[in-house]
Amino acid sequence: MSIKEKHSDLIKAEALRLGFLSCGISKADFLAEEAPRLEKWLRNNANGEMQYMENHFDKRLDPRLLVDDAKSVISLTLNYYPEEQQTSDTFKISKYAYGQDYHHVIKGKLKQLQEFISEEIGEVGGRAFVDSAPVLDKAWAAKSGLGWIGKHSNLLTQKTGSFYFIAELIVDLDLTYDHPVTDHCGTCTACIDACPTQAIVQPYVVDGSKCISYFTIELKNEIPQEFQGKFDDWAFGCDVCQDVCPWNRFSKPHQEPLFNPHPDLLSLTKKDWEEITEDVFRKVFQKSAVKRTKFSGLKRNIDFLK
Repeated sequence: MSIKEKHSDLIKAEALRLGFLSCGISKADFLAEEAPRLEKWLRNNANGEMQYMENHFDKRLDPRLLVDDAKSVISLTLNYYPEEQQTSDTFKISKYAYGQDYHHVIKGKLKQLQEFISEEIGEVGGRAFVDSAPVLDKAWAAKSGLGWIGKHSNLLTQKTGSFYFIAELIVDLDLTYDHPVTDHCGTCTACIDACPTQAIVQPYVVDGSKCISYFTIELKNEIPQEFQGKFDDWAFGCDVCQDVCPWNRFSKPHQEPLFNPHPDLLSLTKKDWEEITEDVFRKVFQKSAVKRTKFSGLKRNIDFLK
């Protein structure tokens, strides 16, 4: 076994020990296939008011511009599929926001993985990324063999579906590289047919400016009236395209206590949501990603659903 293989196996074993669902590695290189796709997506204004998507175009496509002398992109997934879910007759939030903010939970695990690499392998330079810098995480995860990009533009795996977070470590260490897996969406169009706002404009292309997640989280202005009655009771985010995906029949509950919902969350009725106070908001969503939309944003979303 070569030293690169030994290092790669060590890193993957530690990632699984830390609770990550999967770990794959690819060469830190220019994402040649993604470049024209990203350019076209931005040209079509599919990013809506998410202006930040237009920034750092080159860095999004080349990790070597983010980390000096980058050699490898280590991609990791972390399951967030909940054992218990909200009832059907309430205002809904995306399952990823049930528990504590994933940024903090994953950063803690990535820090431990970085420390392990330094202890076991030596001084390795690198940076950890959790959905907070110009990194095309789904593209890197697919390149590293962790799944394929589905027609709803989420990463999919045959064994566990798509309810997981993606994170990266970009390091200046040569490792053994994994290969992409094949696409298993076939002729299925369940996600396209089910999208309440027709945001999946063609297979593998989502118009972000029509997505319920965009309206309820990213959009700072008023939600356009033309979408009234089309939100399917989603108050923060939307899981429809994942919920209908046949591969998510294989989702298994996560084992991360920090992702468990606040005890009060699952019992909130529509009336509770409509009458929610700032105190209740702070109590239930104190450490949740729902805080991103702020109390005023959540109230706006609920008012839109009435």
